[in-house]
Amino acid sequence: DINKALPVTEFAWRTGGAPSRTTTMFAALRSNISVRDLLTGVVVQNANDGCIIMAEGLSSTEQAFTERMNERAKALGLTGSRFGNSTGLPPAESRMTVSDMIRLGRHVLTAYPDTFALYAQADFEWNRIRQRNKNPLLGVVTGVDGFASGFAEEAGFSLMTTAVRGETRLYLAMSGLTTEKERQDEAARLIEWGFNGFTSLTIYVAGSGVGQATVYGGTVKQVPLAPQADVRVYAPTADLGRLSAQIAYRGPLRAPFDKGQEVGRIRIMIGDAILQEEPVYTAEAVEAGSLVSRAKDAL
Repeated sequence: DINKALPVTEFAWRTGGAPSRTTTMFAALRSNISVRDLLTGVVVQNANDGCIIMAEGLSSTEQAFTERMNERAKALGLTGSRFGNSTGLPPAESRMTVSDMIRLGRHVLTAYPDTFALYAQADFEWNRIRQRNKNPLLGVVTGVDGFASGFAEEAGFSLMTTAVRGETRLYLAMSGLTTEKERQDEAARLIEWGFNGFTSLTIYVAGSGVGQATVYGGTVKQVPLAPQADVRVYAPTADLGRLSAQIAYRGPLRAPFDKGQEVGRIRIMIGDAILQEEPVYTAEAVEAGSLVSRAKDAL
């Protein structure tokens, strides 16, 4: 319930609030705050007290909530991530790879569009203290509309952000920067490079034949393969002339089988490097052949 009010405990106030000297929404001790306002504080202000208040409100203790976090991370495929608490603050150890940050960011945008809209909010006032959004690129780099920055002693200055221009959306995750200025400058440079140095192409449209697979024991010797969704790539403009495609499958395909059966992958290559892989499916059904044809195939 987005309107449910959760209590500010002394642990949340002391660990993530004003006494902690970390990013906080300055939640008042023993007050009650709605989930809506806590979410806004967490998203806009990186509020550590907001994280702990919600963790305790949802799971009684932060430790119990952290266990749920790790279970959810595993379910989302965040294989390089492990959380020690709800905030990432020491002394508990937490880790997250940049690829997992991207995966989680894409999930938030698609699964929770209403919450994602909070990331573009310029500022938020709580307890008569107004703070600007902690994403240093918001309003500075064209198209940036989500996520935030962070800092840890071992990881340095970090950033997870996304930007959209036209039909192209980019995601950027980075860490290990030595200063706030270096983080902002490098992130802005990378985003501009991502938009200006690459071209979006539709290589194959859904349902179009991309090749054929050999069939064993069927009424035909080969079956066409096709993707069920458009195969689009985002490739360096300078390397467009080096693009090629390969189909990889375990064959021959043993008949009978239905139309629309996933049987392999199409690989979009730049030189010898795989740029992208997408599934391909049988474009036709194939029935079992006669005894004679199966004997010939076996031979």
